[in-house]
Amino acid sequence: MKNPLITRRVVVYGRVQNVSYRAWAERTAREHGISGFVRNRSDGGVELLLAGPTRSVSAMIEACRRGPPLARVERLITKPAETPTQPGFQRLPDA
Repeated sequence: MKNPLITRRVVVYGRVQNVSYRAWAERTAREHGISGFVRNRSDGGVELLLAGPTRSVSAMIEACRRGPPLARVERLITKPAETPTQPGFQRLPDA
């Protein structure tokens, strides 16, 4: 069975800044073979762009619902998005 590629923009809210969420997300996305980025947002959330095989992106989104040990995820918003132009996964400056 084929595993099609998808891209999702995810914004995570709760206690997700200053708890190593971005470093955790970068490491976890790379483990899943996902391209995209992670960055802090000025509204206190963390934004991720996740592109890769459907199973991998879905697994990453589920992992984002928990986050690293010190995080407390209260809300997660997911939307379809455009595929990133750069390969690999990056930590971007705050938005």
